[in-house]
Amino acid sequence: MQNGDQQALAYLYDHYSAALFGVIFRIVNDKNAAEETMQDVFLKIWTRIASYDSQKGKLFTWMLNIARNAAIDKILSAEITKQRKTKDISDFVSIVESNEIVSQFNDGIGLQNVLQQLPPEQQVIIEYLYFKGYTQSELSEEKNIPLGTVKTRLRMAMLTLQSIAHKI
Repeated sequence: MQNGDQQALAYLYDHYSAALFGVIFRIVNDKNAAEETMQDVFLKIWTRIASYDSQKGKLFTWMLNIARNAAIDKILSAEITKQRKTKDISDFVSIVESNEIVSQFNDGIGLQNVLQQLPPEQQVIIEYLYFKGYTQSELSEEKNIPLGTVKTRLRMAMLTLQSIAHKI
């Protein structure tokens, strides 16, 4: 991809779009907005691939961070805020059904099993930061946990997940 090979982008899309979409959708909770965000994410991946450094982490982690940040930006946008104020009950039924699909996808790739290997206090951190789209500050306020503790638990969870990934 760093050489401009469009087939490499197609390969990434084919192999990683479902996982990235799952993360985006869990944060945005709107199918159309998630699809739009997904397009933006792959455009950003294509245009920013030169900034990816394999020495700093895995490609999937880099793409996941782009997807997560784009989803958070989307929910903070005025467009989504306005839409959320005007949703009717049928939209909420659709969201619940879609969340079940995303949960089934995560279960299918074994993500829930991996996360269950973390201590409960670290599971909460990962759930809120990566699947619900909270910032560290928002999580700190929501759960009444000192910000430093949130950061420490996140770091410990990442180290544990990294060691689990090396065993797989």
